[in-house]
Amino acid sequence: MSARCLPAGDCAVAVELDGEIGIELNRRLRALEWLISDGRLAGVTETVPSFRSLLVYYEPEVIAYDALCAEIQTRVGQAASRAAPGARSIEIPCCYNDPELGFELEAVATRLALSVEAVIALHSAAEYLVYFIGFAPGQPYLTGLPGALAIPRLESPRVKTPAGAVGIGGTQGCIYSVESPGGFWVLGRTPLRLYDPDRAAPILLESGDRLRFRSIGRNEYEAIAAEVARGDYRPLIT
Repeated sequence: MSARCLPAGDCAVAVELDGEIGIELNRRLRALEWLISDGRLAGVTETVPSFRSLLVYYEPEVIAYDALCAEIQTRVGQAASRAAPGARSIEIPCCYNDPELGFELEAVATRLALSVEAVIALHSAAEYLVYFIGFAPGQPYLTGLPGALAIPRLESPRVKTPAGAVGIGGTQGCIYSVESPGGFWVLGRTPLRLYDPDRAAPILLESGDRLRFRSIGRNEYEAIAAEVARGDYRPLIT
């Protein structure tokens, strides 16, 4: 396994790994992040993973750029054979079959020549890997979408997508963490808050998490949303 280090401003290094984007590259990236972060490399203050790179923020007064790159390269070799940190499994309740929440579900079914029930069954039966968090605070990029649900993204992205919207586009999935523009087709919505600045840990998901969607009705959606608003709801995490 090889990587190259590139300067990213005065206080960060972009570490680009070789290899094809996929589960194995994600494993190596998470193993490398673990070897660098959480005090394992003096001077590093934060790490931010993406599909095939890791942005490493550091304090130049603690470790110089060249020394940091040398330390990172040593850890790149170690990450090739090291297991990634244990991943969490998280259940995401999702209300699909409600025209207000899953407002593009029928359009997806029509375009893919599937029934609405088949789209829900396929989407909720799969296990998804959180590649990384990006675009908006707490928003996950997901792999694991069944091939039968692969669909081009919207030709004209919508101006507003509600927080909690569960979408698909291309071969990827996502959950919108805040209201934002978006080009993913919306199949449903989760009452969970992926980003809540008032929580001790504002971001719910993290790179390496495994997700499964559980289909719920509108009544359960509203009940969970009320619990979330009160701070009483705890998602199923193992």
